[in-house]
Amino acid sequence: MSTQTEARRKSADMSNVVLSVRDLKKWYPIRKGLFSRVVAQVKAVDGVSFDIHAGETLGFVGESGCGKTTVGRTILRLLDPVTAGSAHFQGTNLFDIQGEELRAMRRKMQIIFQDPYSSLNPRMTVEAIVGEGLTVHGLVSSGKERRERVQELLKKVGLDPVRHISRYPHEFSGGQRQRIGVARAIALEPDLIVCDEAVSALDVSIQAQIINLLQGLQEEMGMSYLFIAHGLNVVEHISHRVAVMYLGRIAETAPSEKLYSGPAHPYTQALLSAIPDTDPDAPMNPEVLEGEVPNPINPPPGCRFHPRCRFAQDRCRSNDIPIPVYEIAPGHSVACILGEQVAGAVKIGEQTGA
Repeated sequence: MSTQTEARRKSADMSNVVLSVRDLKKWYPIRKGLFSRVVAQVKAVDGVSFDIHAGETLGFVGESGCGKTTVGRTILRLLDPVTAGSAHFQGTNLFDIQGEELRAMRRKMQIIFQDPYSSLNPRMTVEAIVGEGLTVHGLVSSGKERRERVQELLKKVGLDPVRHISRYPHEFSGGQRQRIGVARAIALEPDLIVCDEAVSALDVSIQAQIINLLQGLQEEMGMSYLFIAHGLNVVEHISHRVAVMYLGRIAETAPSEKLYSGPAHPYTQALLSAIPDTDPDAPMNPEVLEGEVPNPINPPPGCRFHPRCRFAQDRCRSNDIPIPVYEIAPGHSVACILGEQVAGAVKIGEQTGA
């Protein structure tokens, strides 16, 4: 890790909480019959809590389908209604506001989508795409002012402000399209950006460029990121802290360095063991997880990871005994009974059964 990257990580203001999420649940009802009665629920997100501080990047990782994207889109109110829980952004519960108040709040929260091809309107020029938010929120008074502002944004994200401003999305490569998406996200100078798999659809070399761009913009503008990804090697180099999700719940949260050097949850250990080593001569000993990810419609009782865990005990399988959440070091928490074996561990909560 470079000294520059480490310095950026330390720049986050850990005393100023921008977003505080508590017991967030987002279930999708399954309806059947003539009267469309609810017969089951898909528990996509089931009791998630976390904080994001000013200037901080919180990485969200986990297997596909674990609920990462649902968390981000529920917070932004792109998915309504929420099943339960709260999300306080700068002191305001996002789930309590509507209409003009919600519209004003959206200026402070933006998203970078995963697919740079489908997230841009093919009928709009770059100027229209990037400048749309400026017009909607009344931040520019004329077409000339909007054009000048869009040119500044394009230059900031590494695009040619003169040649590219009048082009359409199909005239760009995937990496260039994602830069347009970044320019659109920062146009309103938000305080929080949800990066929803923002680099997963790009080539490895382009991923590094976009990561460096996001880090530079964060340093310059002081934004916070919720960085959603399934590649742990990508998350490591941009995140101050990392939260590992499994089947709708957070299994472990820790500062990035601590998570990668000493993972405490068996699921996190398995994920990290599967990361390829850059040394071609290094031995590969990945921990192979047995079985498939359980169905979120009918999650297993107790700890949701227990059917695939080599350390599972009887109490891990019981709905009658909540799964404890331990803080095993400052800022490092794990939802696992193994946490009690760590010297100095403090129980800070618990996860109830399915």
